Order: sequence, then C-alpha cells, then structure tokens
Amino acid sequence: MKQIHLIAPSGASLDASSPLIGIKSLEALGLDVLNSKCVDRIEQRFAGSDAQRLSELNQLATLNPEKLVMVMRGGYGLHRLLGDIDWLGIATNIKNGLQICGHSDFTVFQLALLAKTGAITLAGPMLNFDFASQDDRGEAIPPNSFMWEHFQTAVDKRAIDCRVTAPQSYLGQISKGSTSGILWGGNLTILAGLVGTPYFPSLEQTKNGILFLEDVNEHPYRIERMLMQLLDAGILSNQSAILLGGFSAYRLYENDRSYNLDSAIAAIRKRLPNTIPIITNLPFGHQTEKLTLPVGARADLQYEHNGFTIQSQW
Repeated sequence: MKQIHLIAPSGASLDASSPLIGIKSLEALGLDVLNSKCVDRIEQRFAGSDAQRLSELNQLATLNPEKLVMVMRGGYGLHRLLGDIDWLGIATNIKNGLQICGHSDFTVFQLALLAKTGAITLAGPMLNFDFASQDDRGEAIPPNSFMWEHFQTAVDKRAIDCRVTAPQSYLGQISKGSTSGILWGGNLTILAGLVGTPYFPSLEQTKNGILFLEDVNEHPYRIERMLMQLLDAGILSNQSAILLGGFSAYRLYENDRSYNLDSAIAAIRKRLPNTIPIITNLPFGHQTEKLTLPVGARADLQYEHNGFTIQSQW
C-alpha cells in the first residue's frame, strides 16, 4: 500500500479540519494521498453535487488498480446515485487489483456492487473517522494500532485472521462450532433500507453466509425493529451465523424500564432458529478499534462460549 485515492461519495465533512488532519496522518504513515480536493466539495449536506460524486465513483472503473480507494466519510448520499453507477466497469477493475474501502453509508455501494457483480470490497476505515482523531490541543492522534494492523494485513496480504475473546450469550443450542460462508453485511440501517430492491444481495447469493452488522445513533428498539424486518424477510434464517459489531452512541430513556440492547438481541435470539449462532463483540463499526472485513469473500468462523475466530483469504 503506497497510494490512497480519496473519494467523497456521501456527506460533506462536518468540519474543515478533520479531512486535513486525516490526510496528514496518512502522509505521516508514508502514504501518498491522491484526489484530496474531493474533501473540499460541499453541496447542501453532500460532498458535492450528485453529478460530481457520481463521476468520481465511475472514474474508479479506469483508476490505476494498484491504488487503494478510501472513502472520506459516510452520512447519506449514495442512494441517489445507484441507478447510474458503472457496476461492471468498477467490478472489472477490482478483478484487476483495485481495492476500495469504507463503511457506514458506503455499505450502500458495497452491497449493490456485490448484488450486481459479486465483486469484493473492504468494510473498514475511512479518512475522517479513523485517521483524523485529535487531542484537547487539536494535535493529531495516531490511528488505533489494532485497526491499522488489520487494515494493512487486509490490503497487503488480502487476509484476515483474528481471535476475539469475549463471552457469548446468544449462540443458541450449539455452544461450540464452526462454519464457512460468504462474509457480507455492514450498517444495519442501510441493509434494512435496501431489502426488496435490486441493490440487495439475493438469498441465493448469501445462503449459509456470515452476516455482520453494526450501527450508530440508533436506539435498541430501532435496532430490534430492523433485525425483525431482516428476520421476517427470511434473511437472518438464511445465514449460517450472525456477527454483531458495535452499536454505539445511543441513549436509553426512563421509559425503557430496563429494556436495552441485550433485550433487543434476546428478542431476535428467541425467534431465530437455534442452529444459527448470534455472535457479539465483533470489533467493527463506528468505533476506533475495528477490523477490515472483505465484503463478498468466503470466510471461516469458529466460535465457543468465550469467543470466536474469523479468518479469510481472498
């Protein structure tokens, strides 16, 4: 990994300093940062007009495939562009070696590309969230070491091998086991919003898959409601395992009366076939400590009551 090509396909930066600090952090790590002007674009809440952001995405079909593409930030905006994206051209360049990384709203792009072409992308760090942390004096904080290590492994070796030690309370009837399948998923709100559209991977594509999910700023009852939607649509029961990452930055209220995220997960566990484990504490989501996950690659998963291991080579 020597060069990072930035894209800004969704929301504009919430402040002018974050992308600049992120760029400096990447350069301090010895990387050349290209297309940095995209961080300056603003059109209402978006990182440029629809035409600008669409053109930037479609240029990925002809980008030097030795570059790594990284998203500036999430927010919202990619839904507007789906009908005009050159999916086949971008997928061809991915086969030539191009790697594309992001999360949050970028889940839209990743799932649509998977549905249309089967091409693999990376669910992982973004410029603003993962490389633009500042201390109280406004000085840049080095990126999270766990994130950086696994990001480099994913990009340079096209592999993931991670053991997570954490109690598992929702495995179902099998307290220890292993499975293999297509690894796919991302932001839960995005997944729920794509169900029933041509940009959602089919049940045939994801049969016996390993579905990973995360979200931010969503109360547990909304998380439960979206999981119920995926359950009733036959998506959860089509998987061999469900991995839950970070569900962060929400606030509980007095009228919740002890209802919390565990309550939401328990409600899904009760309705999901007991042969499908729900595994928690996946280090992924809107959090500094995150894995880089290959969306669309085949992965191996081993799990037991005190943790799990996830591996993939693509």
